[in-house]
Amino acid sequence: MSQSLDSNLSPVEVKSWFVRERNVLLARAKFSPLYVDYYLHLMQHGIRYEESADLMLKEALAAMTLHLCSRPQDETCAWTINLQEPLMNLFVTGGSRPGRVTGRIFTEDVKKADTDLFISQTSRPDHQTRQSVVAFQGTDLFVAAELFYQQSEQRPTRLFRLPDEEFWMFTAQPDCDLPWLEGLTDEHIPELERVERLSLLETRFYGFECGCSVDRLYPLLTRLPADDLAEIFSDGYAKITCPRCAAVFNTPKSHFEDWQRSAAS
Repeated sequence: MSQSLDSNLSPVEVKSWFVRERNVLLARAKFSPLYVDYYLHLMQHGIRYEESADLMLKEALAAMTLHLCSRPQDETCAWTINLQEPLMNLFVTGGSRPGRVTGRIFTEDVKKADTDLFISQTSRPDHQTRQSVVAFQGTDLFVAAELFYQQSEQRPTRLFRLPDEEFWMFTAQPDCDLPWLEGLTDEHIPELERVERLSLLETRFYGFECGCSVDRLYPLLTRLPADDLAEIFSDGYAKITCPRCAAVFNTPKSHFEDWQRSAAS
């Protein structure tokens, strides 16, 4: 993937702050610009989600972005959130170099389970890939993310919804004032900057972008048996859907064959 965002995107500005005396990291941002690009992506590829599922995916994208801003810049993270009612998978992924997040919803061939599951995978150069699975119940993605932090990251985290698609995430640091963090409510947020000492740590930018292309998806076709490939290209074209963002590519068989020859040379 390219190491810079598409210049046509409207990245969201995410600021991280240290809450002094409380030893808490605060990451916050208004996600309206990122959601504009998200909806443009849906329109471009003819993707439609149910309203409730759309809202959950948007909040999962926000939580992932705030999570990335609080993590080392060379980490890549992916979350699969398996919901049983309604039965679907929410998938979000991203990284900070460049600041890119994307995601989609799966409603077909979703595994039925006894409970909802939050599945996280984190990779970083020269580090072993980490995976964790946390069980939860309900459709509140912020509650699920907080439980993931509590059980997998082993540090309390609180997520808050503010007006105008603004979200804040508070994450415990060493020697955190846990009673203060656990006692935060929506009523405390408007007064926070007045009553607490905040030190700006850094500003990062994230856009809704997958970075996929038809050439990057062709390796998926090479795993298929010859008979399946023949059926996919039966009318001379194949419809390929990106597993990360649900982008749809209609590609001629001749282009795929040219790619195969180039890859083999």
